[in-house]
Amino acid sequence: MREYEFVLADVFTERVFGGNQLAVLPDARGLTDEEMQALAREFNFSESAFVLPPDDAAHTRRVRIFTPDEELPFAGHPTVGTAAVLAARGAVRDRLLLEEGVGLVSVEVEGTFSRLTLTSPYETPDHYPSVTAVAKALSVSPEDIVETWYGGVGLRFCFVRLADRAAVDRTVLDRTAWLAEPTSGEWSRNLYVFAGHFKDGGRLYSRSYADMLGGAEDPATGSAAAGLVGAMAQRHGCRAEEYTLRIDQGVAMGRPSDIHASARARDGALTSVSVGGHTVIVGGGTLHLPD
Repeated sequence: MREYEFVLADVFTERVFGGNQLAVLPDARGLTDEEMQALAREFNFSESAFVLPPDDAAHTRRVRIFTPDEELPFAGHPTVGTAAVLAARGAVRDRLLLEEGVGLVSVEVEGTFSRLTLTSPYETPDHYPSVTAVAKALSVSPEDIVETWYGGVGLRFCFVRLADRAAVDRTVLDRTAWLAEPTSGEWSRNLYVFAGHFKDGGRLYSRSYADMLGGAEDPATGSAAAGLVGAMAQRHGCRAEEYTLRIDQGVAMGRPSDIHASARARDGALTSVSVGGHTVIVGGGTLHLPD
């Protein structure tokens, strides 16, 4: 039998049973693609992370991220959580360069707090989601919706700004209605709903319904936070050197998360976005797999 150590962690929280659950295999050498996918399905968390030696020796590690159904090129909480786990084990220093599907991701770790930085560009198409379709998909009134748009850094989302926190809490995903909308999948089916002060230094209250998770609600979505703060910088023409956001997510699920997001700009252009938060290691064990 082959033995693999795993670590269980809660990410974007300072207390156990908060934030987003993560399984990390600190040394996944020897696992096939099919075995990684099967293990992600076995853990059945929103994502699981598999750590491998880097392709380039100048980098820290290679990280592959799987949902129960597919591999992702990047995701926020697995990146932040994996860095924290590796640092807690003494396997790495306080700055990591991780190879992921979107390219190189820099992560800084200080104690239990990790902050990833992406230099990928902010992407947005020239069309917008249908307010009527989004309202129907979220089981709210079109009057509850302030604005909708597509955007993303690393991963794509359909962002939906609602009038207030109460409207966010009223949302119930009707995935059938969303999938039936002809234009819903043109750019992204991942719905990220929020309310609050969408401005530099603002604090938002959010919920996330990720199509990559079969429409299930996600308690903390770092990749969406990266897209949001990137969108904020773009809207302001990147005139400031830095923009910041704090995001409360997962509250309605009983897994409150606290996400710190920032974007940096220079000469009127977005240069990077960062997403950070605390990680709590819950436990771990050993997997026994057949040869």
